[in-house]
Amino acid sequence: QVQLVESGGGSVQAGGSLRLSCAASGYTYSNYYMGWFRQAPGKEREGVAAIDTAGITTYGGSVKGRFTISKDNAKNTLYLQMNSMQPEDSAMYYCAAANFRPRGWWLLRHQDFGYWGQGTQVTVSS
Repeated sequence: QVQLVESGGGSVQAGGSLRLSCAASGYTYSNYYMGWFRQAPGKEREGVAAIDTAGITTYGGSVKGRFTISKDNAKNTLYLQMNSMQPEDSAMYYCAAANFRPRGWWLLRHQDFGYWGQGTQVTVSS
């Protein structure tokens, strides 16, 4: 199965930017539906963004207009560019993959994704 490893997390001031990366090990990476999720202490896991094999994207309402998901198939890497970051963006961020674009894909449900990275911590200070 595909293996996912996130990197790029850290601490940033409010209004700043970070770019997260997710390296996938499988040769079939380009065939997966990929997403980013986040979870803060005491809160449910929240869908951030997803991208299909054709490059079509969807975003959670809380990040739309600020975050951008992209991928580089040649490098087997998924990215999340996070701009205009706010303290409420602080969370553990997870890269995830599904074998196909799920029904209700726009809902960004974590239960639709079967493969997960270990997470990378993002902290935004004011």
